[in-house]
Amino acid sequence: MAGFVRICKTGEITAGSGKTVDVNGKPVAVFNVDGNFYAINNTCAHRGGPLGEGELEGKIVVCPWHAWRYDVTTGVSEMNPAISVEKYQIRVEGDDLLIET
Repeated sequence: MAGFVRICKTGEITAGSGKTVDVNGKPVAVFNVDGNFYAINNTCAHRGGPLGEGELEGKIVVCPWHAWRYDVTTGVSEMNPAISVEKYQIRVEGDDLLIET
């Protein structure tokens, strides 16, 4: 049965940035886009780059390895919409960020 687990505090991810968190042994990239939080698989579909370390341009994260671009609100590649990474549901409770497992 799916549920939500706490991953970090909202203040740990400033607007316009991202962070990698561990969710049940799986790296997940969490981003703050103008106060709204989104989570996608941390692993780029191209060569496995760490998306949580990428630059955030609006709602697009740029993989630091080969500049593949993903919409953090959907997980879909901006360069090839047929490619995507898994997207996760996020919930804010007080100053805690929770992710659906």
